[in-house]
Parts: sequence; C-alpha cells; structure tokens
Amino acid sequence: MYDLIGDIHGHAEPLKRLLDRLGYREQEGAWRHPRRQVIFLGDFVDRGPEQVETVRIARDMVEAGAALAVMGNHEFNAVAWASEDPDRPGEPLRAHSDKNRGQHAAYLEQVGEDSALHREHIDWFKSLPLYLDLDGLRVVHACWHRPSLDTLVEYLDDHNRILESAWPTLARKGAPGYDALETLIKGLEIPLPAGNEFLDKDQNPRSNIRTRWWELEGITYRDLAMVPAEAIEQIPHEPIPEDVLPGYDGDKPLFVGHYWLTGTPQRLTPHIACLDYSIAASHAHSGGHGKLCAYRWEGEQVLNDDQLIWVEGH
Repeated sequence: MYDLIGDIHGHAEPLKRLLDRLGYREQEGAWRHPRRQVIFLGDFVDRGPEQVETVRIARDMVEAGAALAVMGNHEFNAVAWASEDPDRPGEPLRAHSDKNRGQHAAYLEQVGEDSALHREHIDWFKSLPLYLDLDGLRVVHACWHRPSLDTLVEYLDDHNRILESAWPTLARKGAPGYDALETLIKGLEIPLPAGNEFLDKDQNPRSNIRTRWWELEGITYRDLAMVPAEAIEQIPHEPIPEDVLPGYDGDKPLFVGHYWLTGTPQRLTPHIACLDYSIAASHAHSGGHGKLCAYRWEGEQVLNDDQLIWVEGH
C-alpha cells in the first residue's frame, strides 16, 4: 500500500514530521516502513529553506525502494535551466531571465550552482517519470489528460521518463510535445471564446485560462478559471463546450499535486485528490501556515477524506 505525499518545496523538517506520523523511521540511511511505500508527487525544490535535505530524503527513499516519485514542473524547470540547448551552443534550454532566476534562486544558492551536488540532483530529476499508472491508482503532478499522454509516448521511455534526446523539444515553447508536457506538469489550459482576455498577476493580457479540469458538471469558463481574484470578473460566464474538458472516468483513483490549495484537506472528487496544501505559502498568501499533506491509500477506489493526513508548517 502507498502513502502519497504532495509538494514539499524544500521543507524537509515538516517532511520528517509527516513521515514520522505515517510510521516511517530512518533506518540504514533512508526513511522506511515495514509494509508501505511513499509516492512523492514532485516539486521537491524551490522556495523552502532545506531544499538539499529534501532532495536527499526523497532520493535516498527512492533508491532504497522505500518510495516512488514523479517529476514536478519545478524539477523539469531545474533540468532545463541546467542543460545546454544543442541547437544553440552556450545557451540553456530554460532562459536565465530575471523572472526565471528569481523563481529558482533559493535552490541554486543552497545547492551551489554548477556544483557536483547540483549535477547529481539534475541527473536524479531526469530519472523521474512524468506519471505512474499502477495497479489500483494513478499519479501525475498536475493533470491526467489522455490526449497529452498519447502525444508524449514518442518522447518517453518504457518507464515514462523523458528520453535524453527529447529534452530540447519538450522544453521549447511551440515545439511538438511542449503543450502536452505543460498539461501534465502544470495543468490544463483552454482558450477563452474569441475576443475575451484577462490580465494575469503581472498585468499581461492572456486569452487562455488554467482550469479546474476535474470539475464535470454545470461548468462555465468563470467556474473553471484559475486566475487572480481581481481578474475573475473578466472571465465570461459562458458554458464550456463538452469536447474541451477531458473528464476523468474514475476507473482508478488519481492523485495530483501542484495547485496550492488551502483550508482543510479534502478530496476534489470521489476519485481525485490533490495533495498540495501550500506548505511553501507565506503567511500572507495562505491566511496562516500551509500544510504538508499525505493520503494513506489502502486499495480503495472511492477516496475517503479521513485518510488525508497532514502536518502544519511553521
């Protein structure tokens, strides 16, 4: 059976408290449970104070067979930041812009940019699958989207890991596979009806919205839009065409992270749970401290809020 753990973002101390609460103990260099495994949902790095220790804990558990893990968008970005674009010698796959450096600076400072440890981390991030489709459950960082999964088949190996040759393509906006990868690790975007746009948090006009793709009934663009609160009135209250949303057939429970939820953890639907409860959020963003959240899965197909377990941040 599995204990699924959401986005950690460099908060190793809450991770240790959560593992302890779940019955894991540090033995022979890794946190272990006699009968269970952890599945990490990605986003180990960026933001928090103990990013190197977080990666050490997760990596040691995976390598000891005590855990599985999938790649989050922050691991993907870390690899692209540290990798040269073969088509543009001397240039990285992810631009070293002020914005991108700001998002990644805390990690680079803690690991030591271009250090041997940094290269070790990058190699480990590359080894993480984009998703897991296991007996009884599925795991992906942000969105289970069958058309995107089908598009990515040619770019992944038999363990759903990005092929070395595919990194330049998947990291380049507009290239084949880029949008499919973005959907899996950042969530589903859909275009607004023609003529509609809104201003994002940086006051840039946008005509696509990130969606609450798990919602299935009575849906308008405004119902589904994940946009800044001050922008919600700019989103039309028109119904979304049925063929735009992926739906989820619920044949297996699905676990995701990524969405920075707040409040008391609860399932999204009877078959989908998000385990990102903003451990990295500041007091100002969350109205309080975030939580590091896990789901203790016992093999059930219908998820149960009572099996959500969390620790508070400090």
